Amino acid sequence: MCDTLVIIQTDRVIFAKNSDRDPNEAQALEWRPRRTHASGAELRCTWIAVPQVRETHATLLSRPFWMWGAEMGANEHGVVIGNEAVFTRQPYARIGLTGMDLVRLALERAATAEEACTVITRLLDEFGQGGGCGYESKRFTYHNSFLIADPVGAFVLETAGKQFAIERVAGTRSISNGLTIPGFAEQHTDRLKTRVSCCRLRQPRTMLLAQGAKGLHDVFAILRDHGPGRDGPRYTWLNGGMDAPCMHAGGVAAASQTTASWVAELSSGGVRHWVTATAAPCTSLFKPVEVGQPANIGPTSGQLADQSLWWRHERFHRRVLRNPAAFFPLFQRERDALEARWLEHVPGTEEAFEEHNRLLREWEARVWKSHSPDIRPRFVRHYWSRRNRRAVLPV
Repeated sequence: MCDTLVIIQTDRVIFAKNSDRDPNEAQALEWRPRRTHASGAELRCTWIAVPQVRETHATLLSRPFWMWGAEMGANEHGVVIGNEAVFTRQPYARIGLTGMDLVRLALERAATAEEACTVITRLLDEFGQGGGCGYESKRFTYHNSFLIADPVGAFVLETAGKQFAIERVAGTRSISNGLTIPGFAEQHTDRLKTRVSCCRLRQPRTMLLAQGAKGLHDVFAILRDHGPGRDGPRYTWLNGGMDAPCMHAGGVAAASQTTASWVAELSSGGVRHWVTATAAPCTSLFKPVEVGQPANIGPTSGQLADQSLWWRHERFHRRVLRNPAAFFPLFQRERDALEARWLEHVPGTEEAFEEHNRLLREWEARVWKSHSPDIRPRFVRHYWSRRNRRAVLPV
């Protein structure tokens, strides 16, 4: 489950996405240089192989650790793409390109947002989409929609099997886990699965908030939103905290967690990307990164809890979620003030990550000194206890 939005202003395009996946599915930043490939080379994606092209563009990807494809990313030409799981009445293929494969392939092969649409639809027609897309359950599969932007505009591309529809964006647009393009949506939507995803609550919410956004600090706030009038998540037995853009897992029937967040500012004068490189933007910091400038940001996250930023943040984040009302005030004001300074005077990537690492140690110490009770429903506590054991993560 995910939420993606774009805001087209007179002098820039703003793109943002929360990637929502299984809670222990660590996601890593990955810089890939421009490369030339041998004629006739084959490229192995997550489940199938496709012919490689002669040259691939430099990219920066946010990639779940176990798959070839990416949840979101950008390339050297200022193209950014995020995908969404959508549920349709078209048959699901046992194997094919995943939506994440299509994101990465388009970023590697397209120099504009319009060209990226062409890359995706041609690959879709030739190879189809399919295969397991989940971490906890590899049998979980879906079709995909995409929000594709560059410094001059954006497109929504929605699919159902090999069928698709494309809409050029004017003004503000958001997508979630349901088809939205008129005509195409009515023809192909699986209403039950779409309803369970809560996208019909989140998509209007992100659209409303995006229409009022003035700058990047407002977009950061959209990705941290827990719903109208709420400072923290609201859980239901069915699907946990899936009814808000800043998603927190805990449902019995369906569960998903924001595992990475990305905001991009695109203009003819330059491109800037801001990422959390952690789960839960409500407990994290947005830090600047650039496609063509790889940075040493510490160990890459893996399957079990380790010393990467992603997993060290998880120990903090999962403690905070026990009692948001008590723990959020211990760090939120400092977080917001630092991001405001960074937006005015952008630091280097490594400097920003080092500062986040330092603050994470301080914030974690503050939270551990507090003895506030765990106020989550019992089913949520049970859900997270099982995930912590699987990751060997003491909280």
